[in-house]
Amino acid sequence: MRPRSLLATACVAALAAAGCGTGGGDQAAPAEATLRYAAVGAPAATTHDPHGRVGNEADYLRFAMLYDVLTVTDENGEVRPRLAESWEPRDGDLTRWRVVLRDDAVFSTGDPVTADDVLFSLRRIQGKGAENNGRLSMFDLEESRAVGDHELELVTVQPYAEVGQALASLTFVVPEGSDEITEPVAGSGPFVLDSGDDTTSVLLRNGDWWGQAPDVERLEITALPDPAARADAVASGQADVAGSVAPAAARRHEEGGEVQVVTRAGGVNYPLVMDLETEPFDDPAVREAVKLALDREELVETVFLGYGEPGADVLNPMEPFAPDAEPVERDVDRARELLADAGHADGVSVTLHTTNSYPGMEEAAVLAAEQLGEAGIDAEVEVGPPDTYWSQVWNAEPFYLNSLGGNGFVDFARMALVAEGPINETGWDDPEWEEDFAAALATEDEAERHAMLGDLQTRVAEEGGYVVWGVGDGIDLAAPQVGNLPTGPGFHRLQIDQVELAD
Repeated sequence: MRPRSLLATACVAALAAAGCGTGGGDQAAPAEATLRYAAVGAPAATTHDPHGRVGNEADYLRFAMLYDVLTVTDENGEVRPRLAESWEPRDGDLTRWRVVLRDDAVFSTGDPVTADDVLFSLRRIQGKGAENNGRLSMFDLEESRAVGDHELELVTVQPYAEVGQALASLTFVVPEGSDEITEPVAGSGPFVLDSGDDTTSVLLRNGDWWGQAPDVERLEITALPDPAARADAVASGQADVAGSVAPAAARRHEEGGEVQVVTRAGGVNYPLVMDLETEPFDDPAVREAVKLALDREELVETVFLGYGEPGADVLNPMEPFAPDAEPVERDVDRARELLADAGHADGVSVTLHTTNSYPGMEEAAVLAAEQLGEAGIDAEVEVGPPDTYWSQVWNAEPFYLNSLGGNGFVDFARMALVAEGPINETGWDDPEWEEDFAAALATEDEAERHAMLGDLQTRVAEEGGYVVWGVGDGIDLAAPQVGNLPTGPGFHRLQIDQVELAD
């Protein structure tokens, strides 16, 4: 394990200072009712706009507590109601949907949450599609309308059976008229903002929230970019929860027993991304050589320390409809043959970009480069800083590591696997595949639709530019008194309003 960095030391010091009194004076709850959460995030990237570009998990966590969303996913990835009580098609072709909202939700100003607020928020999200990867591009929101105070008619641009999933998790609702959000605005979530800066936000329990009251009265969310700093914060008593820590920290604390290790199956996925439009990855033989050159078991054991499973290049193997595929076995000789057949008998040289935003990304790239080198693929690793990697490398360079833990296949495919998708980072362009994807979304029968989606995943795994060499457990650390920490995929893990603190 690397020695603790100066950045980690500085971050723990900042967290200690933040925990000593950034609250709102008389409004602050007793210390024993305060949950202190150290989350992934670079303070320089902090934003207050929940609808635009969000680079920090710490910001998403804060938004999830301040604002209601229409639907959420549970620990199994199934869609559940939140602000929307129900959603059902109004017609036979799945393009018009009736969405009924709760009638007891109010903003922190005391104003009721109405269908007009929801439609305004959805349109604002769609209007910022260039910043949020076309989050709601499946809807025709100009044709959509509010029907009374608590009902919407949502129109989709094509038949779309997965509307419940489309409305999940990131549909943060703000008051109508919140055009420019450079400072926090009123929300209707389980907490309200008390105070904060780019590093730490202090939230207080919202007594007017419609849901089950949170167990804690006060929530402190601190953005810490260094995973070692997050782990150290819990170990030293400066935080109660550390999100997304390194497997090494988990192993160390599992053996010690003083801190809880909470795992989230399939929560980590760092695929290698190859641009199908850029040499040498425009050649299918080269792509296959890359996939065969990797020792996936060694990668999982080294990067995840066994907290994970080798992969078969299936983008989300944890979904119920994911194909049951065996991990790709390493075959260095075949990889060399493929390179020779593609005109690279002397090998190829590439740059593999990575970052240390999330635990293990840098280590995965270094080990993958060593393995690729044994097959004649000379990969020079370039490590980008967390505060610029996701704006300058991701979806820009031809060969890099991404982080896809918990992404639903349908939503991801709509954004990244159609030719005109806003984040088609691999340049995947297969008209027949797109037609079959549209046909799946137009299929109302769930079992039939899921079978079609499983086949689509298989085709991307075999022909596409993603190398899903393995999926690891997401790992959080928690103090002994913390209970009911969510362990589901994606956004579910940020639904911390029901986390408990023992007396």
